[in-house]
Amino acid sequence: MSDPKQTPGTPLQKIQPNLFPMYEMTGQGPVFTAQAKQAHRNVKTPLWQYLRGARLMAVLSAPIIYLCLIAFLLLDLSVSLYQGICFPIYGIPKVRRANYLVFDRGGLHYLNVLERFNCIYCSYANGLIAYVTEVVGRTEQHWCPIKHARKPASQHGRYNYFLPYGNAGAYRQQLDDVRDAFEDIKP
Repeated sequence: MSDPKQTPGTPLQKIQPNLFPMYEMTGQGPVFTAQAKQAHRNVKTPLWQYLRGARLMAVLSAPIIYLCLIAFLLLDLSVSLYQGICFPIYGIPKVRRANYLVFDRGGLHYLNVLERFNCIYCSYANGLIAYVTEVVGRTEQHWCPIKHARKPASQHGRYNYFLPYGNAGAYRQQLDDVRDAFEDIKP
């Protein structure tokens, strides 16, 4: 295994899952051993020391990052209302929001209060975007299930069900079938 204190510019190696099995997964989430919890507390950086070592530009830009929370909350509310009202009308299965918003990193004992807040914020933002992407993907499957002529940099999970670009015959013949092709996610 490589040295965790790598020099700047050296790419980090991808961490393999279960490389450090210090916890057990239960129905309630991860459970750490008492030894692991103590090891976590021993490496926790006190908040004052964390702030003292922070780069000035990072501190000054923090309000801009946190300001995005307003947009995220509005997006969350509007997309949740949209799918709650419209998906039943269109016959589209609803996206389970809880499957996308995972807040387990806030319970790590090696994070100080600001690191925990930042992890919760990032979990919310990334989970929300994934949730919105799935809602929009299902909407697109219903209203415009046509692949793009150029391959997008990223594709949502419903994209493979879409019809080929430029194939008018397939579009007219298969549109209703593609609109209803949610068997893989219906309960």
